[in-house]
Amino acid sequence: MNIIALVRKLVDSICKHGPRHRCCKHYEDNCISYCIKGFIRMFSVGYLIQCCLRIPSAFRHLFTKPSRLLSLFYNKENFQLGAFLGSFVSIYKGTSCFLRWVRNLDDELHAIIAGFLAGVSMMFYKSTTISMYLASKLVETMYFKGIEAGKVPYFPHADTIIYSISTAICFQAAVMEVQNLRPSYWKFLLRLTKGRFAVMNRKVLDVFGTGASKHFQDFIPRLDPRYTTVTPELPIEFS
Repeated sequence: MNIIALVRKLVDSICKHGPRHRCCKHYEDNCISYCIKGFIRMFSVGYLIQCCLRIPSAFRHLFTKPSRLLSLFYNKENFQLGAFLGSFVSIYKGTSCFLRWVRNLDDELHAIIAGFLAGVSMMFYKSTTISMYLASKLVETMYFKGIEAGKVPYFPHADTIIYSISTAICFQAAVMEVQNLRPSYWKFLLRLTKGRFAVMNRKVLDVFGTGASKHFQDFIPRLDPRYTTVTPELPIEFS
C-alpha cells in the first residue's frame, strides 16, 4: 500500500507542478498532465462508444444468456478502441509539446510530425474504415491549407468533389475487383442497390485482369441476343 501511495503522490506532484513551455496554449495544465488527461479522456470516450454499440445485442440475450451482459463491459474491443483514441491523442499532444521545448517555438510543422507519430496508435485498433476516413480528411485539410497559403487555386465545392472521387474509387472496386472490398461494405452496396451490383456481367470485364468475375463464376446473365455480338449462354426467350 505504501508503494501505491508513493506512486500516487508522485503522479499528483508531476501533474500539479510539472513544466509548461511558454508556447503551449494549455494554460490550465502543464505538459505532462495535459497528455495524461488527454489519454484518460479519450480512452473513456472510446470505451463508452464500444459499450454503447454493444448494448442492443447484449439486451437481446439478457434473459436467455445473462452472462452476455458482463461481456458488454469486459469486451476486448472496448479496450482496443479506448487504447487507440487515448494513445492517438496523448502521442499527438506529447509530441507537439516536446517539439515546442526542443525548437522553442510553435510551428504548424509540429502538427504534421505529431500526427505521423500518432498514427502508430492504429496498432491497437486496426480499422480500415478509420484509416480511410483519416486519409480522406488529410487530403481535404491539405487542400484547404494550400488555399490559405495561396499555393492552390480555389474550386467551388472542392470538398464535394474530393468525396465524389473517393466514392467513385470504391464503386470502381465494387465492379472490377469485388474481392478487394470489405465484406461489410459489399453487403451495404447490395442493400443500397437492391442486389443490382451482383447481377452485372463481370465475365466480360476479366480481360482487364482484375478478376472481376472471381466470386461470380456461377452467375450467367440472361441477355437479349438482338443486342449482343455473340450468342449469349442464356438468351432471353420471346414468346
